[in-house]
Amino acid sequence: MEVAVIKTGGKQYVVAKGDAIFIEKFPEDKKVGDNVVFNEVLLVDNGSDTTIGTPTIKGAKVSGTVLREGRAKKIDVVKYKAKSRYYKRRGHRQPYLKVKIDSIN
Repeated sequence: MEVAVIKTGGKQYVVAKGDAIFIEKFPEDKKVGDNVVFNEVLLVDNGSDTTIGTPTIKGAKVSGTVLREGRAKKIDVVKYKAKSRYYKRRGHRQPYLKVKIDSIN
């Protein structure tokens, strides 16, 4: 089984062919069914040989297809200061893309 470590959105993900991962939304608009290419590949392991990048592997790429785009569950952000009647409450929903990994090259 071929495994790769990719970097996107300031995070690193361990992926294999057929995996579905939730990533931070891309700056450019991607719709359901669009192809996505990850060029920042940090490690590739095919079971017998491991290639480690310094910091990335030149020419390596991981491609996938967007399955879904949406927003994660709401988190509450609360600011509170005791004895001063200061209370602020906000919510935040982080946008994401669900991507199915098609190939590791």
